Amino acid sequence: METAPNKFIMVSYELYDGEKDLVEKATKENPFQFISGMGTTLDAFESQLTGLATGDKFEFTIASDDAYGEYNDEHVIELPKNVFEINGKFDAERIFAGNVVPLMDAEGNRMNATVLEVSDSNVKVDLNHPLAGEDLTFVGEVLESRPATNEEIQGMINMMSSEGCGCGCDSCGDGCDDNQGCGGGCH
Repeated sequence: METAPNKFIMVSYELYDGEKDLVEKATKENPFQFISGMGTTLDAFESQLTGLATGDKFEFTIASDDAYGEYNDEHVIELPKNVFEINGKFDAERIFAGNVVPLMDAEGNRMNATVLEVSDSNVKVDLNHPLAGEDLTFVGEVLESRPATNEEIQGMINMMSSEGCGCGCDSCGDGCDDNQGCGGGCH
């Protein structure tokens, strides 16, 4: 299905993982919204919604290959503990098992990592997306679907080019807090 460019879409949904556990909700009071064709959501998510109209209900599953890929054991790495020092002191306030922390590679690319374990000399982190290896099932309703305004398009461009993450997935663990939900928006 071809994606309609520059379409403003707002949805409420429940997201279930492959085990049918509820992972996330975007409610009518706090819906997920995006503009199609701008690369802010998973292509498979966007293509399922662009042909729907306001008021349409939906239920679809995106295979893990079309979502966040398979879980890769090679993305679990150990880093020297000194990488997590601030002013020469280990940041124990933020670096603990289960916490999601922002990292940057040598090329300046930002990514998030889940801390798995802290030892005397190393920190083991998982760079896989939290939903890697999972089929994702979305059940919801289209609250609004219409051509995006020039102001909305410019606003999205500004958000994507600003400092910070811009993907809008606080509940996916990227640390952002812009209340846009997951909607496949974490890359």
